[in-house]
Amino acid sequence: MSDSFSDELWDGVTGIYAAILAHPFLTGLTDGSLPPDAFAFYVVQDALYLQRYGQALAAVGSRAPVSADTAMFARHAAGALEVEQTLHGSLLADLGIDPASAALAEPAPANLAYTSYLLATVSVGSYAEGVSAVLPCYWIYWEVGKELLRRGSPDPRYQRWIDLYGSEEFGDIVREVLAVTDQLGPDLTSAERDRAHRHFRTSSRYEWMFWDMGYRMESWPV
Repeated sequence: MSDSFSDELWDGVTGIYAAILAHPFLTGLTDGSLPPDAFAFYVVQDALYLQRYGQALAAVGSRAPVSADTAMFARHAAGALEVEQTLHGSLLADLGIDPASAALAEPAPANLAYTSYLLATVSVGSYAEGVSAVLPCYWIYWEVGKELLRRGSPDPRYQRWIDLYGSEEFGDIVREVLAVTDQLGPDLTSAERDRAHRHFRTSSRYEWMFWDMGYRMESWPV
């Protein structure tokens, strides 16, 4: 039996995923060594990211050929904002950061670059390209969440983040998008397949960069 299209996409980023799991931001979540300031910086940036990611999901859904996909991505776009308001709001409070002031923060360079890339891709690319570009944020977070859930964290704030992304509930959301992805695969031309691979790989690289941004508390150089 041949691999599914999603399996094919994942096979192209195994080295990137290995680098993600080895990053000190993620190892620091499970051994407790991640500085709280770095985690707070990441949470603020992730809240900003999810606002624009929700816009990207809505845009992908608007290009879907069937209404069921449109409805799914619209639901997920609303869910991204709900995560921003609930999980991030409670984490910011626990980290001593006012959520209202966090909403006024400036996106870090990697954050702005990633979200701008996603919004541009879903606006001008095909539906398959848009799905491939937004998929890593779903899938990599779930895989990371499951792995970190096995390790656990001594910090309850970090554990709360791990519990969300390693949960079966989040897994159900990811499986929906994987099913859509696999339905697209058989109808793609060779050129469309290549573009989908490139977008999936680029977004996966941005996922690594996002955690690295948080770890370094990246700021604009000038």
